[in-house]
Amino acid sequence: MIGRKLSKLAEGVAAGLLAAMFLAFLAQIVFRYGLGLPVGWTHELSVVAWLWLVLWGAAFVLRESEEIRFDLVYSAAGVRARRAMIIVAGIAIIVLYAMSFPAVVEYVSFMRVEKTAYMKIPFDWLYSIYPVFVIAILARYGWLVARALRGPAPENPGKE
Repeated sequence: MIGRKLSKLAEGVAAGLLAAMFLAFLAQIVFRYGLGLPVGWTHELSVVAWLWLVLWGAAFVLRESEEIRFDLVYSAAGVRARRAMIIVAGIAIIVLYAMSFPAVVEYVSFMRVEKTAYMKIPFDWLYSIYPVFVIAILARYGWLVARALRGPAPENPGKE
């Protein structure tokens, strides 16, 4: 029940970001073509909302079954081979993201000295979604590896 509510909240945040992008786009059209006043903050807001939407969505909204992947080999493989692929890929992702995490945090912290051109948003705030994304991906793939090691047989997308 709590998981479902958190999922709906995450979807609501993503929808809000998409709405902000759309409204900024409309404002840009009105200012540029309706009023003859080109403004930069609308473009900046769209880019910020897009960055957050992509990383927030990948971290909290997108389900594993909805991810785009090349699964020709995976679909043709048996249960044991699919389980092995999940474990190997999951461990590789966990190791690589975990290795990059200290540098990610350091870079985001370093970016506090810069601000966006129009809205003056500190870049550390703007990029703060990326460490959150990395933590969510580490948790997701940790769960997937654990499930592959001791859980039910992995789904076969080619046999549905």
